[in-house]
Amino acid sequence: MNEQSMLFPSLPESRPVTPLSTAQDRAPRVLVAERNQIELRPMDLEATLSLDHPARSVWAFVERLDLSVLYGEIGSVEGRAGRAAIDPKILMALWLYATVDGVGSAREIERLTQVHDVYRWICGGVNVNHHTLSDFRCARVDLLDALLTHSVAVLVEQGLVTLERVAQDGMRVRASAGAASFRRRSTLERCLEEAQAQVESLKREIDADPHASNRRCRAARERAALERQERIAQALDQLAQVEEQKKKKPVAKKDNESEEQYAKRSEPRASSTDGEARRMKMADGGFRPAYNVQFTTTTDSQIIVGVDVNNIGSDLGQLSPMLDQVEQRYGKRPDEWLVDGGYARHDDIEDANGRGTLVYAPVQKPKDPSRDPYLARCDDSEAIAQWRQRMGGEQAKIIYKQRAATAECVNAIARGRGLMQFVVRGLSKVKAVALWYALAHNMMRAVALAQPA
Repeated sequence: MNEQSMLFPSLPESRPVTPLSTAQDRAPRVLVAERNQIELRPMDLEATLSLDHPARSVWAFVERLDLSVLYGEIGSVEGRAGRAAIDPKILMALWLYATVDGVGSAREIERLTQVHDVYRWICGGVNVNHHTLSDFRCARVDLLDALLTHSVAVLVEQGLVTLERVAQDGMRVRASAGAASFRRRSTLERCLEEAQAQVESLKREIDADPHASNRRCRAARERAALERQERIAQALDQLAQVEEQKKKKPVAKKDNESEEQYAKRSEPRASSTDGEARRMKMADGGFRPAYNVQFTTTTDSQIIVGVDVNNIGSDLGQLSPMLDQVEQRYGKRPDEWLVDGGYARHDDIEDANGRGTLVYAPVQKPKDPSRDPYLARCDDSEAIAQWRQRMGGEQAKIIYKQRAATAECVNAIARGRGLMQFVVRGLSKVKAVALWYALAHNMMRAVALAQPA
């Protein structure tokens, strides 16, 4: 059996073909594959994309954004020496399209700009490296936040979006930190001493031989050691907050658990790689390092109007801060606010009612099954009594059905676009990634809303 028969055993054995030519001394003339040949092909990037390709909508959206702040930070100007900077529009369009495309890695975007026609079209012949992409992604959280506000305000002015009724929902997204990176105070202090000793050793090594051929490698090692030292120091700072939370809400002791086991299990810990991450209960019931991402969405158009990220593993108490954010962004409060039962804290409902916003949230079932949950209790305030009575009506049930169709739908779309785990660390960078998802989502929704029915 020859090699071809081993690779394709179902194919029959090939037999030699008798040439039809009568000239037995002439070999057949064929075109042989030459894969080492260098080719120069003419390329028209504009012709690689159809006129209705989504990348063109992304570029049109970016061209309407006010990026004057980014242009003002560019140091290379006409008439002076220096290498020209990459156009911020290119970096903005790359990240927006990559977010819609489900690509969250700067290295992967760099690779796609070399092999994929769509990313090459966005670059337009400009070379982009992953370091520049990574820095641009998280450098200006304030600008991303302002762009979200401005883009939604434009849609409101055009009549495509109203803020009459919104829905809020949160989702826990896996952090970049590993579960084994959570250490006790004694362990973190020992790691910090080791990191400081390593930094000092590397500095002495570089000072002793500054002109060595491998000084770049040594500088990289020093930079990595400094970053590790900063992360451990941040973990120690965050550990103080965890200790305060443990004092307010101590860990319950399990049955048949010794004092030593209980003390070891309840001792506060913080991550040595991402100090601001917290262990949270995920959708599958397990506990992992994560962040809590909050989106507020309009029910009529599924436009995200509010974004927040925290390291609290519960949605309780998240309604009032988001209401403040939406009011600060657009200068008005929504008339109706839809949330699930995890947000139904009486203080938040009273606060929203005092500002003129009606909260639609399910009423908790009473322990006494004979008690009607929609009847006011003797200790209820006027706002809570109205909330109970409101949720017992048929109109409220119809309105509340819109919550899952908007807030949970937006969360599912974000999951489908890759928001399963953050590859960045720290609340500031994590919020930047969440804002990128919000901008990309609103961009695609604006395109859909602008199209005639």
